[in-house]
Amino acid sequence: MAEQIEFDQAHQALQEVTEALENGRFVHVRRQLQDMEPEDIAHLLEASPRKSREVLWQLTDPEDYGEILDELSEDVKDDLVSRMAPEMLAEATEGMDTDDVAYVLRSLPDDVSREVLSQMDDEERQRVETALSYPEDSAGSLMNTDVITIRGDVDIDVVLRYLRMRGELPEATDALYVIDAENRLIGELSLMTVLTTQPDVRVAEVMEDADDAIEVTMSDSDVASLFERRNWVSAPVIDENQQLVGRITIDDVVDVIREDAEHSMMSMAGLDDDEDTFAPVVKSARKRSIWLGANVLAALAAASVSNMFEATLDQMAAIAVLMTIVPSMGGVAGNQTVALVIRGLALGHIGDANKRELLMKEAAIGFLNGVLWALIIGGIVVAWKGNWILGGIISAAMMTNLLVAGIAGVMIPVMLKKMNIDPALAGGMALTTVTDVIGLSVFLGLATILI
Repeated sequence: MAEQIEFDQAHQALQEVTEALENGRFVHVRRQLQDMEPEDIAHLLEASPRKSREVLWQLTDPEDYGEILDELSEDVKDDLVSRMAPEMLAEATEGMDTDDVAYVLRSLPDDVSREVLSQMDDEERQRVETALSYPEDSAGSLMNTDVITIRGDVDIDVVLRYLRMRGELPEATDALYVIDAENRLIGELSLMTVLTTQPDVRVAEVMEDADDAIEVTMSDSDVASLFERRNWVSAPVIDENQQLVGRITIDDVVDVIREDAEHSMMSMAGLDDDEDTFAPVVKSARKRSIWLGANVLAALAAASVSNMFEATLDQMAAIAVLMTIVPSMGGVAGNQTVALVIRGLALGHIGDANKRELLMKEAAIGFLNGVLWALIIGGIVVAWKGNWILGGIISAAMMTNLLVAGIAGVMIPVMLKKMNIDPALAGGMALTTVTDVIGLSVFLGLATILI
């Protein structure tokens, strides 16, 4: 209910702003934007056509740019950032986390990125350059270097006085990190422990082992899985020498989980997970044409099989009528398996230890469904066309194709994963090609031999 109310309010705000822009009431729009939260402005920008978006961005208070950029999807963020002067970009990044600043700079040309870095103070520039030195999809690029560290040989009273002196804690801080003289992580001290422990107790006596430390080279997807399984709010990040280099918070991980989910969904259609809804027509058409071209090749493969049996198709019209049923059923069954396997791979549920068992299970499911639907469709064909041979042919083809679909539905995503090809992007199309070719070959081949 609350989500529906929020959606309705966002839709109403978009409608009001759009009407105000069309009527040239820019002062009214500026005032309305001043009353909105950064995340609501970000939603408004993403839901607006590009021309309206440009005007809205100009009417937005520059002091809010950093927080708004934090909330935007990649394509929209890149679009807005590309039109900002380096000086304005440097000013906007002052309110952003280090990992978010690094992301923005990665999307810029090298000369512009260097210019933005030159506008920062030395400490901030060093932090951002450190973040930029790590691979884009690693824990290092996800982490924030703003951490609170303490020594194990001090007592709780010293820790409390240190926190009071700081006056402000980094966002989502739930623990302090205990380090040695060489900056190696040796433990954690929760804020709850700080508040409930006697002031004269040493930190080393009440700290917990740093078992949840994340290696800086770990992939962001693996980081997200750890946070999800262990219900973390934050976690320390260490390098190969066990030295503390930063921390990752739940808000960054939520972004990764959302992006992975969007990526899986959009990749099924051959689209970028952060594609701008109102991107230029030519740009969108160019991106989608690549996927359409790949699909043409798959369709030509199926068409070439039909062409091989052209004489059979000419002799009996019923075969031409029925020939699409077998590949269609195989495609649906196979894509069910592909979706299951892609999900399992993403969650880390499928590996060398259990993929054989999964393959046998899906093959068995394919066989059982093949028998069931072979009997049903074969019976329909016999009743419809009065031809027992044709009914037997389509039944045999159906059983074969659904069995192949189950096996291919497991093998294709696993093989693509090993080849470092995204199964969500290529798995569905590869599976459909296999079931189309096998289904048509078996059906038309048997028809050629037996009829």
